[in-house]
Amino acid sequence: MKDALGSVESVLVLGGGSDIAQATVDKLVARRAKRVVLAARNPDSLADYTRALESHGASKVEAVAFDALDMASHETFVEDVFSVHGSFDLVLVAFGVLGDQATDENNPSSAVNVIESNFTGAASVLLHVANRLRKQGHGSIVVLSTVAAERARAANYIYGSSKAGLDAFCQGLGDSLVGSGVSLMIVRPGFVTTKMTAGMETKPMSTDADSVANVIIDGLAKGREIVWAPGKLRYVFTVMRHLPRPIFRKIKQ
Repeated sequence: MKDALGSVESVLVLGGGSDIAQATVDKLVARRAKRVVLAARNPDSLADYTRALESHGASKVEAVAFDALDMASHETFVEDVFSVHGSFDLVLVAFGVLGDQATDENNPSSAVNVIESNFTGAASVLLHVANRLRKQGHGSIVVLSTVAAERARAANYIYGSSKAGLDAFCQGLGDSLVGSGVSLMIVRPGFVTTKMTAGMETKPMSTDADSVANVIIDGLAKGREIVWAPGKLRYVFTVMRHLPRPIFRKIKQ
């Protein structure tokens, strides 16, 4: 349960290697979070980070194996992690892949991998997480979406559509959780400078992982259902959604 001041005490991160997830966990630990479970395909790669969290005040940090694409394992994974580690105040879903549009267009199996990683795998584990949180009667889910989910462009329609599916799914899931004691917040960042975007040309209104983490922390405190990072992108994409397609096609950024 959250402490007397409403601070998150326990967090499960699906995608523990994510820069945004780690920046968020850093801030949660600074705000008295004590139990952290980091789930990743290669948990051994998180050894240095788990030690860093412990040195900054977390009393129990563990990295566990999780594969978004192994959907048959998701039910067992969720049941096991909750059984071993107890209830969680927050589950942060932060895994995903960008893919490479030029490659994926000519290799449908690669495109399917992006879609299954970002949408199908996320939807699978989210349903199991939501059901478990319903049983415990409290908790928050935070899902990293993207502004690309608002309207897929020709230059990134595979990635954008995979996130659009996730975003729509989470809106419906969030509505289904009303009254259960469980909430869901969707995070829509713009271009974020992280290791996943290393080497890519930055875009207008770019941000960084630490800034997105601040938006997440603030959104949780205020009980938001959707947050944007930076916030002004909300207004930009209100316009972008309604541009006539011939005009929208000309936008290169």
